[in-house]
Amino acid sequence: MFNNNDVLETINMVEREHLDIRTITMGISLLPCIRKTADKTASAVYDTVCFKAQNLVNVADELAKEYGLPIVNKRVSVTPASIICAPFAARSAKIGKALDDAAKNLGIDFLGGYSALVHKGMADYEKTFIETIPEVLATTDRLCSSVNIGSSKSGINMDAVKLMGEIVKKTAAATADKDGFGCAKLVVFCNAVEDNPFMAGAFHGIGESDTVINVGVSGPGVVQHAIEAIPEADLTELAEMIKRTAFKITRAGQLVAREAAKRLGAEFGIVDLSLAPTPARGDSVAQILEEMGLECVGTHGTTACLAMLNDAVKKGGVMASSRVGGLSGAFIPVSEDIGMIEAAERGQLTIDKLEAMTAVCSVGLDMIAVPGDTTATTISAIIADEAAIGMINNKTTAVRVIPAPGKGVGDSVDFGGLLGRAPVMPVHNMSSAKFINRGGLIPAPIHSNKN
Repeated sequence: MFNNNDVLETINMVEREHLDIRTITMGISLLPCIRKTADKTASAVYDTVCFKAQNLVNVADELAKEYGLPIVNKRVSVTPASIICAPFAARSAKIGKALDDAAKNLGIDFLGGYSALVHKGMADYEKTFIETIPEVLATTDRLCSSVNIGSSKSGINMDAVKLMGEIVKKTAAATADKDGFGCAKLVVFCNAVEDNPFMAGAFHGIGESDTVINVGVSGPGVVQHAIEAIPEADLTELAEMIKRTAFKITRAGQLVAREAAKRLGAEFGIVDLSLAPTPARGDSVAQILEEMGLECVGTHGTTACLAMLNDAVKKGGVMASSRVGGLSGAFIPVSEDIGMIEAAERGQLTIDKLEAMTAVCSVGLDMIAVPGDTTATTISAIIADEAAIGMINNKTTAVRVIPAPGKGVGDSVDFGGLLGRAPVMPVHNMSSAKFINRGGLIPAPIHSNKN
């Protein structure tokens, strides 16, 4: 039961500390949509998504008003499209266009699932599908794409890694008039999860039910405020406070998720408690770390602070709900976090330090702008490094980098809204081409042999 103090505390979290439901994401299976031709499949995909999610926006708006809790994004994720497009991979763009049209018709923010899972091997139809990604992301507005190139059980598919470096470069070139914006809608994963509600990496796993509601809750400002309230606390006390705060945030998310699923006739999937920042001041993971005692994020001690924060968030979430899933932890996207932006602009935060941080938090190198002349093999090497962290540590990692066309270190890109702005960060200028061009498979680690 909620008492008056609980109600007042929640109101304060919303009004002063940026607490929100970052996204309600409906996952939809497209397996029943497969037809003999691309045209018929595209038509079935459009009709299915529009029918299943027709009330998503209205229900989200109703819940936001009833509970007084902002619901920022309404999204849809679908079965990895490469599976749907297998019979006609060369015409996969047809399906991408149908998905984007459905997203526009529904009035949702993004639709994820123009995706492929090639962590152990890449069939010809999957390679053909992946090669359509630059064109599809350049000619659609709300469609997002992801490719899983490795896992702790299978190793890292280096042929796919090499291809994705080339795809990122082509996607940037295809959207050069928008600072390479297409790359902001493209994620390369290791150990991708099937129930992630956050874009751009969301897709509806083939092990999921027909229609599922997953909710992503975010509250960096709430956590920061809680830490500010105990300035003299030791780290054990800080961890306890973060756990209690994460517990409260997760309970709010579960309430909304269950009710949304009930009203939409879908199954309640998971609550993803991820501290997903925005460019707004006071809604920053970097500022949490600085409140913990760092002069600037990126300095020595940053990885330790982030590890403690991520662990405490997960512990609090798991205590609050038996349906915690997705990624659940702390996100560190550069362009979407005002503290990360400022640290990068000051030269205190580097890609190397961000890579170290990804070993202890959710996901990986996210929304990072790099020079437009960065080679495809360098991007592939960045992907390989990040995938290795995920593979060895049995966690999800990802890369979302934007080689900004025509720009170099000292310049910046600005995508506006939640995607924010990013200073172009330097990369190492020594070549990794020979390593990437070897291809093959980096074998799975010894601890993957658990059967």
